[in-house]
Amino acid sequence: MSNALARLALSAYRWVGLGLYPVMRPYLAFRAAKGKEERGRRGERFGRASVERPAGPLVWIHAASVGETNAVSPLIREVRRRGISVVLTTGTVTSARVARERLGDSVIHQYVPLDLKPVLNRFLDHWRPDLAIMVESEIWPMTILELGARHIPQVLVNGRMSDRSFARWQKRPAIADALFEKFALVIAQSDADAERFRTLGALPVLVSGNLKVDTDAPPHDPAVLAAYRSQLGTRKTWAAISTFEGEELAAGNVHAALKQHIELLTIIVPRHPERADAIEEALVAKGLKVARRTRNDPLTADTDIFLGDTIGEMGLYLRMTEIAFVGRSLFGEGGQNPLEPAMLGCAVLSGPNVQNFRDSYQQLAKSGCARMVRDVEMLAKGVGYLLVNDDMRHKMIAAGQDSLQEMRGALTETVRGLEPYLNPLTVKARLHPREA
Repeated sequence: MSNALARLALSAYRWVGLGLYPVMRPYLAFRAAKGKEERGRRGERFGRASVERPAGPLVWIHAASVGETNAVSPLIREVRRRGISVVLTTGTVTSARVARERLGDSVIHQYVPLDLKPVLNRFLDHWRPDLAIMVESEIWPMTILELGARHIPQVLVNGRMSDRSFARWQKRPAIADALFEKFALVIAQSDADAERFRTLGALPVLVSGNLKVDTDAPPHDPAVLAAYRSQLGTRKTWAAISTFEGEELAAGNVHAALKQHIELLTIIVPRHPERADAIEEALVAKGLKVARRTRNDPLTADTDIFLGDTIGEMGLYLRMTEIAFVGRSLFGEGGQNPLEPAMLGCAVLSGPNVQNFRDSYQQLAKSGCARMVRDVEMLAKGVGYLLVNDDMRHKMIAAGQDSLQEMRGALTETVRGLEPYLNPLTVKARLHPREA
């Protein structure tokens, strides 16, 4: 594709967006009815700010969902420590709650504006950011172009490029080059990610490691954890977390096979809790007794499955066990983040499909913390072995702690890369003091 055709394609994207603008209001209303949008804050999605812009320098940081919000929280604290205001945008109700819990009033949270020219103009006219920081893989064409038109530096941090995304961009090299060249800097998670960004036209590109390693462990309520541990008694546990369709039933099959020999409770935490009713129905149909977190069901002696159908309590579920299977890896593509279970002292098991977290799994597997399983039968054998073999389980847990220690440092490298952009804003903030 030539540069002229790339410009034409991006212009077509802009006009298609304008054509869709009238239908976005009913679409967001539909999402709000399903609980996927906050009814009172839908205006933010159209770039209408709900609060005034603070005086002084301001950085716009965008994190798509919960994982990205958690990953970038330490970086946000560093920016705020310098006296620079931050407007944080996210795309989900859950991530908004996480931002409130982790960052409180230290940042201004807004829902991310739609990638439409009039919406972005309204958003940028109000906030007038001095710097825009996108997290991981947030590549929105109109946002990139509008920031570029206003000469606002934009940086991608914790950059990740999946196999599928890279293949798609390679089919459109001129469009990729027209967009990725707009980034003043890309800070990638790994050497492989960095090389992919360079291939697509991004320069300069640095490598920091994964910011998720430098985040705090997921929080929990100690009183709730103590109550569940009391109910468990001496029963052994394992968890299947961030599961996708098919993997909950697989976990149920593993439990059914193992409970004949081991007094066992299986913890299942689906990636999408709204599927909990269907998951419970399928597990009950297999003769398993299910307790649900949302119902505050007690974990009685005959409870087979504890269904963690809440959001934001992964810290609770992982502290109830020392073995975690990480989903979207047996009956899904891409995998999910294995760092949280390793951080909270779990031996990690996973299916083979972990393309989106390949670097993390490679490092954990190399240290001996993570092991891959091919199928449900191999998962059952792996869980069973770790349940009865304390030495091996503890060895894997210790290896995970050592590996995470070696992987840390991404925050320091990221801040170092951002210094040319943050230092002038730090000076500006000191020259224009304001109420924090």
